[in-house]
Amino acid sequence: MNKAWWKEAVVYQIYPRSFMDSNGDGIGDLRGVISRLDYLKDLGIDVIWMSPCYKSPNDDNGYDISDYRDIMDEFGTMDDFKEMLAGIHERGMKLVMDLVVNHSSDEHQWFAESRKSRDNPYRDYYIWRDGRDGREPNNWTSYFYGPAWEYDKTTDQYYLHLFSKKQPDLNWENPKLRGEIYDMMKFWLDMGCDGFRMDVVSLFSKTPGLPDGKPAEITGTEHFQDGPRIHEFLQEMNREVLSKYDIMTVGETPDVPLEHALRYANNEGTELNMVFQFEQNALDCGPERYSYRKVPLPELKACFSKWQTVLQDKAWNSLYWTNHDQPRTVSRRGNDGQYRKESQKMLYTMLLTMQGTPYIYQGEEIGMTNVHFDSIEDYNDIEVKNLWKERVINGSADPEVLLDAIRFRSRDNARTPMQWDDSENAGFTTGTPWLKVNPNYKDINVKEALEDRDSIFYYMKRLIQMRKANEVAVYGDFREYEPENESLYIYERNYEGKKMFVVLNFTENEVPFHMPEGLDAGKAVLVIDNYKGEEALEERMMRPYEAAVYVM
Repeated sequence: MNKAWWKEAVVYQIYPRSFMDSNGDGIGDLRGVISRLDYLKDLGIDVIWMSPCYKSPNDDNGYDISDYRDIMDEFGTMDDFKEMLAGIHERGMKLVMDLVVNHSSDEHQWFAESRKSRDNPYRDYYIWRDGRDGREPNNWTSYFYGPAWEYDKTTDQYYLHLFSKKQPDLNWENPKLRGEIYDMMKFWLDMGCDGFRMDVVSLFSKTPGLPDGKPAEITGTEHFQDGPRIHEFLQEMNREVLSKYDIMTVGETPDVPLEHALRYANNEGTELNMVFQFEQNALDCGPERYSYRKVPLPELKACFSKWQTVLQDKAWNSLYWTNHDQPRTVSRRGNDGQYRKESQKMLYTMLLTMQGTPYIYQGEEIGMTNVHFDSIEDYNDIEVKNLWKERVINGSADPEVLLDAIRFRSRDNARTPMQWDDSENAGFTTGTPWLKVNPNYKDINVKEALEDRDSIFYYMKRLIQMRKANEVAVYGDFREYEPENESLYIYERNYEGKKMFVVLNFTENEVPFHMPEGLDAGKAVLVIDNYKGEEALEERMMRPYEAAVYVM
């Protein structure tokens, strides 16, 4: 297997708005990030993935970009960015930027020009169509609810927006637009940035003619997800930009099946290094968005094991539990009460002992949990606001039932401010935070974690060190045992004659473990365990949410 620095790296995602505020305005900023770089270095991080910090009117918290070559005023200046980048590099870490080019802000200069007239030179940078029978051009719906089209009276046409109406989709069919995007990418890479995480990369290509979609909760996905020219576009991007730099690339590919991921992240290196798959996120979805269900462990294991084995020797994997769009890991997959520390440690033991590049979202290293806001008014997420309007204000949904679902799934769960200490506003800001701090910050914070040698932070630090000391954890083949076991996830990794054996208890009960036939427990050496004691592997009891990793 070909080795690469980005395969061996551990990535930490920063959501800058919520990470650290340096000037008391209640909004995280780049100088706040600078002040915490030593903390990330101490954890063992190799790469920082920065969610968008470009100039933006913040309709979707920075994912609506009005200037791709400047910094959001609330976050600081370009000089602050360059100082941050230098500080990251001085500490031996790298910086991956968020590339958001399926859409721009409607306040971007390109769109301001595009909407002026039908023959404007920038008109074809976006997707404009005539209405149909006095309505939208087709029946596509937005990921943020409602039609995916907005009428603009200036030119008597509609423009496409798969997200907010302030996020018009860019027209990737236009080669001039693609050239502008590639030039912008080179601008950041030539500055010294080390790669890109590409937002909703699988949406760039739409079916020609933009036909109606089959009715669904998000109608039209078969025509704008994984479209006919997407691989042509990414191969062109690779030729024009990516292949010319030693960088890391990861594409967000919602709803793209495993077989297609093999093309996006192929070993030949013609497109991207890896993709984020969404199959694991769909497992606990109920019959409609924002409903949820408990996932039986065999289902969860089958998903992860499938991605491990099918991609093996063909493409590289990404490993993550959560990000800025998902609930907190310990609340979603673990136990955020009595066994918060044990279950979070177990979950990240799994993440760092599989093949692929692991991603840690800010606050996960101290076990931050979902927030339970009392009122819908406390939520900031535009998706939640649109959902509430559609289902409660304009519909007949039970507000308490929906609010309960929002508490479990809302993107704001991951966006509450970072909990640095037990002082007011968790040490995030001296002002009023843009989003309320999770009330449990008095007990769950970085200061407490750094004072507790048995904390999640120090365990995760040991996990990262263990991964770096054992190439088998990075490059090893994957083999699962007992896939139908409803309590334990058991697997091994093999690389160049070395074996790593992992046993994870996903329950709050003590569960007996029996050594699989053909393995010699006498050769097993414990390298990490989230409990103290109990080093024997054969016929042992796994304690609640215990994780044990051995090498042979």
